[in-house]
Amino acid sequence: MDEIVSFADVEDAADRLEGIAHRTPVLTSSTLDELVGAEVFLKCENFQRMGAFKFRGAYNAISRLDQEQLQRGVVAYSSGNHAQAVALACRLLGAKAVILMPADAPAAKLDATRGYGAEVITFDRYTENREELGRKLAGERGLALIPPYENAHIMAGQGTAALELLTETGPLDALVVPVGGGGLIAGCSTAAKALHPEIRVIGVEPETADDTRQSLAAGERVTIPVPRSIADGLTAAVPGELTFSVNRRLVDEIAVVSEDEIRAAMRLAFERLKLVVEPSGAVGIAALLAGRITAPRVGVVISGGNVGVDRFAEIMR
Repeated sequence: MDEIVSFADVEDAADRLEGIAHRTPVLTSSTLDELVGAEVFLKCENFQRMGAFKFRGAYNAISRLDQEQLQRGVVAYSSGNHAQAVALACRLLGAKAVILMPADAPAAKLDATRGYGAEVITFDRYTENREELGRKLAGERGLALIPPYENAHIMAGQGTAALELLTETGPLDALVVPVGGGGLIAGCSTAAKALHPEIRVIGVEPETADDTRQSLAAGERVTIPVPRSIADGLTAAVPGELTFSVNRRLVDEIAVVSEDEIRAAMRLAFERLKLVVEPSGAVGIAALLAGRITAPRVGVVISGGNVGVDRFAEIMR
């Protein structure tokens, strides 16, 4: 279990994604550096294909299916970004995508997923179990189930974001990564610790969705009530079994941020950095601004920018 994903897997994923995924920019800001008292490097996955890091893992996993399975199709469940990533990867690979999405998912993410050609089936995230729905649909239709994080190829694909960042910046004192189900930080910590064993890997969760923080403190997976947060991509109620097996070894700590701190980070990114960042993608900046993370040289993964203009304005109000 602990070796579910290796650095070699991340490197293999990087080769597979070469020329397919964007090599997203690493941006710096003297304003941000002065505010937090550190040299900060932002890995801007809001500029990734479909607007988030999720494309890396989805394409890495789906491209490994045989032609027969691609013809039958793929099913996934997601609050939004994995949905779009699977839909786009399937379009590129000539496969049909069926996506289970919460009925209250942001309209921009629902529309984008349909726009990539996927069939969208909605469910109530507070009363229905998406994993059970996904397994049932996969069995009924003969579809390949591509989960958002409980998959070694997904984790390896996500880890290419950290591989690119550290290749560009050289050694960092800390790597800050948003945490939902744990796939992004599992892949990124695998790459980061292999390249620079002394680096601190710090996850960030909303205060209302701190299942990974509680789980690491308890030494086992802890289930919390279904969270509510503007950071809809980080509202897992329990860490993944596979991702937790990686993260309990490699993640050094978890910081949490409030809803207002997330809003403040989004506002600063928009007004001073000229970046549109969705709430889930802003938590790393939020933790730095709140003083919860201190290190001389810090890398921050901005996980995505998929927020519609109406939703952005609503959050800012």
